Amino acid sequence: MPFLWQDYPGMTNETIHPQSPMSAVLEIFPGAQRALFRRYHIGGCSSCGFQPTETLAEVCARNGNLAVAEVLAHIRSSHEQDAQVLISPKELAELLQNDKSVKMVDVRSREEFEAVNIAGSVLLSQPVMQQLMATGSNTNPIVVIDHAGKNGLDAAAYFMGHGLQNIRCLRGGIDAWAQEVESTMRRYKLG
Repeated sequence: MPFLWQDYPGMTNETIHPQSPMSAVLEIFPGAQRALFRRYHIGGCSSCGFQPTETLAEVCARNGNLAVAEVLAHIRSSHEQDAQVLISPKELAELLQNDKSVKMVDVRSREEFEAVNIAGSVLLSQPVMQQLMATGSNTNPIVVIDHAGKNGLDAAAYFMGHGLQNIRCLRGGIDAWAQEVESTMRRYKLG
């Protein structure tokens, strides 16, 4: 069942509460599933997953009676950390003009990348992954690019979890880049 704002009038970051359905939690905090899995091993697989209609309190109750306030504080804190990783399309364009060492890593499919990409970006592949990981901790910026900003933070979190430090994620993905920076770039929707 999709999240519909009209079903939750006035719902914001501050109004998420124990009885909020997980669909609302994920809409307000897109990285909530990653945050829940990282700390509590909730939502990463079918055995620890949750339904969109389950409330936050229900998820906490069936996962060892976790304190809902603590879980919600963790989700909010993770959301704030995610926001610090994001870079706007205009900020990236400026960074590219001023720093030629920026590496843009595109995590979309090969077909999407071949159809449209930001000049100078590379498609994430096994050799690219090995090259990135071989640096241990990077000093040059790496910017993760996806389609619409939904999967890039997962890839950025993966890289950071493996010791890379100077990682950013393009807010809104290549779709936002096409809207805000390169208006002649072809846009597409995933079906």
